[in-house]
Order: sequence, then C-alpha cells, then structure tokens
Amino acid sequence: MISTTIDQEIKKAMLAKDQAQLRGLRAIKAALLLAKTEKGSSEEITEETESKILQKLVKQRRESADIYKQQGREDLSIIEEEEIEVISSFMPKQLEQAEVESIIAQIIRDSGAASVKEMGKVMGLANKELAGKADGKLIAEIVKAQLA
Repeated sequence: MISTTIDQEIKKAMLAKDQAQLRGLRAIKAALLLAKTEKGSSEEITEETESKILQKLVKQRRESADIYKQQGREDLSIIEEEEIEVISSFMPKQLEQAEVESIIAQIIRDSGAASVKEMGKVMGLANKELAGKADGKLIAEIVKAQLA
C-alpha cells in the first residue's frame, strides 16, 4: 500500500525541510484519507483506487497551473508543477502514445467497432484495459482518430 510509503516520505521531507516534497506528500495523504473515510467505502483502498486518486490529483494541479499561468501568476504555477512532480513519482508508469495506439487498435478490432457512433463502447473497453496506464484524454483522442 502506498500510505505507509507516504508516511515515511513525509518524515524524510520534514527532516530535509523540503517544502515542495512535503506539500505534494501531504496532498496525497489527505486525498487517500478522504477516500478511506468516505461514506460507503471499504476499509482498504485498492491499488486501482489509489492510482485513480493520484491521477485526479495530478489533473487538478495541471488545471490550476494552467489557470495560474493565464493569470500571470508564475509563482503559484511553479508550486503546482512541483506538486505534480511529487505526486507523479508515486503513480504507475504511463504507457507511451504508440503503445496506447496499438492497444486501442486491438480493442477496436476485437469489438468490431467501425464508426464514431460506437465510440462509447470502445471507450468503455479502452478505459477498463488502460486504467491507470494512460490519461483518459489521450485515450479519447486516439479512439476518435482511429474510428474516424
């Protein structure tokens, strides 16, 4: 489980007085605790759920960093990007675009999808197969391009 690793890393970051690392680690810990104590959740968080939580945190920070850049707040944008680095270090390795394209091509062949009308069906299969291994936005773009 990632939570024990996070606790150890928080201690290391505190001793090293590494504020950027500490912010990212605390964000991960808070999100995991929130998911664990959420109404209707089981005691333990699965690795798949952890991966989804980390992806969500990275996505939130990317959006914030973009907004800060648009508003001319480079200082805040840098903080978000530092947190993205820390959070990304705990995520499973993402597949390259070429690998994602070949997996999606295989899914399309197996499902027999022929037009963009069947994109929802292919997306469901692709998201299930590539969960935690590729960004949803990238998957959607590739599926749309291959079905067009």
